[in-house]
Amino acid sequence: MPEQLIQKLERDSCELRKQILTLASKKSIHLGGDLSIADVLTVLWQYQMKYNPANPQDEQRDRFILSKGHASAALNFCQAAIGCYPPEDVMREFDSDGGRFSMHPCKFLNPYIEFSTGSLGHGLALAAGMAMALKLKKNQKNRVYVVMGDGEQSEGSVWEAAMNAVHYKLGNLIALIDQNGLESDGFVDEITALGDIAKKYRAFGWNVQEIDGNDIPSILNAFKQLPSPAADLPTVIVCHTVKGKGVPFLENSPAWHKGKLNAEQYQEAMACLTKTEPGEGRD
Repeated sequence: MPEQLIQKLERDSCELRKQILTLASKKSIHLGGDLSIADVLTVLWQYQMKYNPANPQDEQRDRFILSKGHASAALNFCQAAIGCYPPEDVMREFDSDGGRFSMHPCKFLNPYIEFSTGSLGHGLALAAGMAMALKLKKNQKNRVYVVMGDGEQSEGSVWEAAMNAVHYKLGNLIALIDQNGLESDGFVDEITALGDIAKKYRAFGWNVQEIDGNDIPSILNAFKQLPSPAADLPTVIVCHTVKGKGVPFLENSPAWHKGKLNAEQYQEAMACLTKTEPGEGRD
C-alpha cells in the first residue's frame, strides 16, 4: 500500500474529525458515531468510490446509503471534501431552517444523497434493491455501499435483506458495519446482545471481512480484497471501531451518543487531535 496514500488519508480523516468537533461546538450532533466511522467514510469517499460530484446522477457512479443516518455530519463533510459543496456550507446550514444538511440525510434537500435515512434497519434493504437494479441493467461495474451501525443489527429487516442479497447473488453489494459497541440507549451487549456478528453473516452465506475500522491501512486493504462487482456473493466488512474515536473523554461513553461541546470541552477535544495529528512520517 503506497505510504503517501496512507499518510494523505490519515491527515484527511484527522481533518474530518476536526470539522465534526467544530460543528459539535455550534450544534448538538451525534458526534460519538460520527467520530467512530470517520476513517471508514474518509477512505470510502476520498479513495474507493466511483463518484463524480459534478454529476451526482451519473449512471456510472457507485451508490451509497448511510443506514446509520445519525452520522450525517461525517457524511456531509466527506462529500464536501470531494467537491460536492464547500465545508463552510455544512457549518452554516446544518440543522437550520432551509438548510441542506440535517441530523439525518435528506435527499429532498441534498441532491448528493441517494435516499433519506434515519429510521434504523432499512438501509441494507434499500442498498440490496439498488444492487439488484444494477444487476438487471447488466451494469456489472458499479457497486452499492451501505454503512450500518451494530445496534441496528437487532432489526429483523436487516436479516431479511441479508438473506435476499445472497439469494439474488448481489456481489455488487458492500455492507460496512460500524461495530463500536454502543447505541443511543447504552452498550449493545446490554440491550440486545448480538454475539459474533461476523459469524452470523457467514452463516447467511456472505463474504465476510473483519478489520480495525479506525486504521487506514486496514480499511484500504479490505477494499483491495473486494471481489468483482460481477461476483455472486455480497460482502460485509465488520469494522471494529471506538465510539468517539480520537478524543479520550468522548471515547466509549454512552453520554456522548449525541451532544454539544461547550467552549472548554471543544478546546480540550481539539488539543487531543492536535497531539495525535499524523505527520509526514510513520513510526
